Amino acid sequence: MLWPALFAAGLIGAGFAFQSHAPLLWFNVVYLAIVCAIALFERVMPFEKQWLQRDGETFNDVAHTLLSKGGVQLAAALGATAPMAVATVAHPFVVGLPDIWPSNWPLALQVVLGLVIAEFGLYVAHRAAHEILSLWRFHALHHSVERLWVVNTGRFHFMDSLFKIALSQLPLYLLGAPLPVFLWIGAVTAFIGLLTHCNIDVRTGPLDLIFSTPGLHRWHHSRVLAEGNTNYGENLVLWDQLFGTYFNPDRRPSTDIGISGRVADNFIGQLFQPFSKKGYRQILGRRVHPDGQETRTGDKGSRSPSGAISENHPVSTDGTA
Repeated sequence: MLWPALFAAGLIGAGFAFQSHAPLLWFNVVYLAIVCAIALFERVMPFEKQWLQRDGETFNDVAHTLLSKGGVQLAAALGATAPMAVATVAHPFVVGLPDIWPSNWPLALQVVLGLVIAEFGLYVAHRAAHEILSLWRFHALHHSVERLWVVNTGRFHFMDSLFKIALSQLPLYLLGAPLPVFLWIGAVTAFIGLLTHCNIDVRTGPLDLIFSTPGLHRWHHSRVLAEGNTNYGENLVLWDQLFGTYFNPDRRPSTDIGISGRVADNFIGQLFQPFSKKGYRQILGRRVHPDGQETRTGDKGSRSPSGAISENHPVSTDGTA
């Protein structure tokens, strides 16, 4: 009952926040309260005790959550409010477009419709980030973690986040979705994101067929290619079900997660690394010999979730597989 209880608590709190005079401020208060609750349960009932150990990445994780996720928007708890801020800024510029959105529907149904549409864009962006080298260089930062817990939920490169926001929200703008739909989709995404990454030993049962749950997302972070290139859904697994990338075997996922390559050790380095040829090769786990030949670094059995850098997919330096 813990997963749905925390999710419901977040949405109820969001409802009160949206009715206040400072909705984004109070939403962040609710968001941080749920973060604290999840952090407490991670200590009380962890899925993996080893993930409670420090990995030296906490500062970088928080910095990416506050500064990177959402691109140029520098605000407290930006990982939760980026979709809302984008909606608030962009909505006035698209109100003149033909309005084909079913505004007469109950708000709850509009949110469900909007979530399904936005989730398709997120699915395409997420899958592309795993299968296209020029995009994986940014998304690899998220997969470079070696433990999953609530704090590294927002560990995304700003280019990765901007790409996802563009593909998920542009269709809603064009369809004329109202601002409350964007706000509620932002809330759903924020709280499911926290729960997806949590290190809590929860049983989600039939919810795995609908939502992106912690169990499903742990498979997505697997080093094994056949396991990691699955479960791309950020909130829902509808599109994974339809496109054959849903993966949920009846066994415990490996806790040995990460990538074959290497990301920089500090926040600034992680921001700039994907833009240089040397950093690009480091992220891909490639090393250039004096004769010009590239070879993979790391153990032979250590494979990134990205199909673009697997043993069976040769890599070229021009960004194509």
